[in-house]
Amino acid sequence: MAQGGEGGGVQAVIHTEYGMPFYKEDFSSFLRFPRFSSKFVFLYPETKKMKLDKFDLAILKALQQNSRASLNEIGAEVGLSSTPCWNRIKRMESAGVIRGYTVDIDPASLGFMDTVIVHITLESHSEETLYEFGRALAQIPEVLEAFLVSGDYDYYIRIAVRDTRDYERLLREQLYRIPGIRHSKSCFVLRRLKETQLPLSPPPAE
Repeated sequence: MAQGGEGGGVQAVIHTEYGMPFYKEDFSSFLRFPRFSSKFVFLYPETKKMKLDKFDLAILKALQQNSRASLNEIGAEVGLSSTPCWNRIKRMESAGVIRGYTVDIDPASLGFMDTVIVHITLESHSEETLYEFGRALAQIPEVLEAFLVSGDYDYYIRIAVRDTRDYERLLREQLYRIPGIRHSKSCFVLRRLKETQLPLSPPPAE
């Protein structure tokens, strides 16, 4: 746990499971990439989840806002001393609720001025095709997120590029060289209207 520090550029990565199937193994280059199994076994999220109380949620909220805050600062915000805060944080890390800590970097400051949303349909939906497609995407650094989705398309992909020429190069040299793509549609993001953190209010009582 980092002690103190200025700025809020470090974010806690909080793990949640949705009602979508996922694969077994992670490609290390992806934070939110669908997980693929070398045996092509389609798995579903675990039904058992760690039960979080109001203090856990308050700690997670504080970490999302600034994971560089000291234990004393977090404790003062949530109403606990530093030792119980530390124990709860370690427990949530062990349970996989907190997956890690990362840096929130401004893409434009590094020259990535455009974001492209790409919808892709594959020729085949066999498990081997999905695996090979996912493995190919994992080798493209500009692909920030990739989701296997329901609906008219198979994949939703978010890509960071420097400009339209850079995107044309990426299509020609990398994306369109992946076997099995039947159709794709690209949309350039004109403006980001909202980017927020996970809502951490207690779930409604059953």
